[in-house]
Amino acid sequence: MRRSRFWSRGRGAPVRRSFPALVATGVALLVAAGCAAPPPADPAPPVSAPPVTAELTGTDVDAWLDGLLPSALERSGIAGATVAVVHDGELLTARGFGHAGGAPVDPDRTLFRVGSVSKVVTATAVLQQVEQGRIELDADVRQYLDFPLPLRFEPPVTMRHLLTHTAGFEEQVRGLISHGESSPDLREVLAADPPEQVFSPGTTPAYSNYGYALAGYVVERVTGTPFEEQVRHAVLEPAGMTSSTFAQPLPEGLRDRLSAGYPNTDEPAMPFETVGPAPAGSLSASATDMARFVRALLDEPGAGSLLAPETAELMRTPGLGPDTLGTIAEGPRMTLGMFDESRNGRLVLGHGGDTTLFHSHLQVYPAERTGVFVSMNSNGRGAIDTLEIRRALLDGFADRYFPAAGDPLTPAPEAAGSSDRAAAVAGRYESTRAAYSTFLSALGMLGQTEVTARPDGTLLVTSGPGSVRPAGYREIRPAVWQEIGGNRLLTTRTTGDRVTEIGFESAFTLQRTGPFRDSSTAGPVLAVSATALLVGLLAWPVGALLRRRGMPARPSPGRADRILHLLTRFAAGCALVALAGWATVLGMVSVLAEVPVPLLHALQAAQ
Repeated sequence: MRRSRFWSRGRGAPVRRSFPALVATGVALLVAAGCAAPPPADPAPPVSAPPVTAELTGTDVDAWLDGLLPSALERSGIAGATVAVVHDGELLTARGFGHAGGAPVDPDRTLFRVGSVSKVVTATAVLQQVEQGRIELDADVRQYLDFPLPLRFEPPVTMRHLLTHTAGFEEQVRGLISHGESSPDLREVLAADPPEQVFSPGTTPAYSNYGYALAGYVVERVTGTPFEEQVRHAVLEPAGMTSSTFAQPLPEGLRDRLSAGYPNTDEPAMPFETVGPAPAGSLSASATDMARFVRALLDEPGAGSLLAPETAELMRTPGLGPDTLGTIAEGPRMTLGMFDESRNGRLVLGHGGDTTLFHSHLQVYPAERTGVFVSMNSNGRGAIDTLEIRRALLDGFADRYFPAAGDPLTPAPEAAGSSDRAAAVAGRYESTRAAYSTFLSALGMLGQTEVTARPDGTLLVTSGPGSVRPAGYREIRPAVWQEIGGNRLLTTRTTGDRVTEIGFESAFTLQRTGPFRDSSTAGPVLAVSATALLVGLLAWPVGALLRRRGMPARPSPGRADRILHLLTRFAAGCALVALAGWATVLGMVSVLAEVPVPLLHALQAAQ
């Protein structure tokens, strides 16, 4: 197994939680970090409010935000947040809440690390080069590279695959986030140890930071300009984003304006975070700059023109269809840079972004000429506090100002044959955003989703996709299931008579686990095995203690038997040490902490 690719180069955040909580938090972080998914749409989140239809004005939005955010931030232990809303070509409001370190959050001056919201900017830079004929969306991407990219499948990977997260790469964590101000070389990061390609291109959405970093490097190659500089003069400056940069560390004049990042308000600020592949998530920006970017994306009058109208429309269109995605294409699909996060029957495109300390989300309503940006500078005290707040804000915004035409809580009618199809879906599944060729594949077993067929033909999904709570789904047409009382859709892909894959978000799917990956079986087997090893190891000292207290002694074994007994106990001890060590390593990696390579070698030896 190759292991070297996973380790962050800098010091990780201090671990102050119990190990089970740390792993649970880490799994949630790996799903979100540097990415990605829309906030969860749970039926009863702790910070949500009943939807109220209102007129979209700056005054109303400000009043609504004042009623939602300050109390939620205080309750969750989040130091500061910023929000900007654009509508009809105007900045409707830009707000700062809490503090950014030494000063209150200022939406004009305070910079936040926006994580994978950066990918929307990177996709824009790519599409500019498509417009100019330097990049072909459907050409083999290797023709633009100056290093070998090992691939296992045909057809070749294209820029379309990279921008839609369908290049087939496995998850890669090493170097994603480090603490310190040394900026890694983009080519070195990409060429040193590429991730395995585990899916055929175009067939299986599997979120990939590496894929977007590769897309950014292609921009660098075809323009002959370092990526950070190319994006600055081709995207940021034309959009009027003078307080934004992909550079790491930040240039003079912006560095002192960057918000500090906190685990929560009970702990001190952490060092600067360096995102290893810059195109995937290194952007620092103010809320008003992100509002300027939204106006440019919407091609509003007076906003900087970034893309020709036909290219902008291409960016808002699903990048792949059923010819490669099959029935997965019946659900939300990735555009060339954004997730389909539609709600209440309206097209909503967006992207989330998380570093280890900052948590952001951007949403655009093309038809309504509206955009929303939110970012927070702390994790909060709970594992999903920032996800809950983003969900409450973004879903609450949609329900308040752009509600559904009908009753959104009316369940869809049951499709004929749903009970049989529900039974075919039932089982355990893992996200395709995972490591497959390294020991980190064990992390996938900690976050499995269980699907249960209910007697009425509906599905109970635990934990619900993008959530930590169970959710019910009703089939609205064959292979398409809608969340009961919600907006989410599930689609299914069938091989023979067996459902093998569930589509649930634009850049993620769930794949059915095999018998040896089923955590409901593997977990107890592992526990029983570890217990047997521990009992065998403890039998020696316990037996010796009992004999000292009068228990009849056994006949003295021969020398060969004594050696075998010692070796057996030594092996059992090594196995337990290795098991505990790998569990600790998985916990460290799940929160992107640095793991010393000598520790890995020691665990290999013990194993």
